[in-house]
Amino acid sequence: MTGHPPGPLWAGRASNRMQWLFAAAGVACIVLGVHLAVGPNRTAGTVALVMSVVGCLAAGLLILYGTLAFVQVQVTVDAEVLEVRCGHVGLPRRRIKLSEITSAEYRPDVTPHTWGGWGMRWRPEKGTAVVVRRGEGLELTLDDGRLFTVTVDDAENAVRVIRAHLRALAR
Repeated sequence: MTGHPPGPLWAGRASNRMQWLFAAAGVACIVLGVHLAVGPNRTAGTVALVMSVVGCLAAGLLILYGTLAFVQVQVTVDAEVLEVRCGHVGLPRRRIKLSEITSAEYRPDVTPHTWGGWGMRWRPEKGTAVVVRRGEGLELTLDDGRLFTVTVDDAENAVRVIRAHLRALAR
């Protein structure tokens, strides 16, 4: 037993309602694919029709998953792990042991532009990030020198909790 109460020491989330517009575009692609497959106007050849249907369905599903996965992010910190769960299903997910964190910094203005867009991102000079919106976030330096950044509301308090836990681990 670690002496900490069960449950999270800190929990936060961030969301991006603009992603719902992209999700609607994904649904529109799927609807178009279904309409092409069952609709009455079949003037194109079979191969062209199959390619159109498959293309619309594939594009729609990719857009839909890619946007719904990053409509929101939930971050929890407990006595042992920081966990990042994306979307309503919680996937993708990232778990970082607190013992692997060497420092935590508050970042007031994390932008999708600096990371190359929304979602889970990797940049060799910056590290890995989960960016669901522009705004505050936290940046962790891991014991192997890599950085991990996540946009989340109340990031300043998350950093305080992580730093307090790191001080306790150092004792």
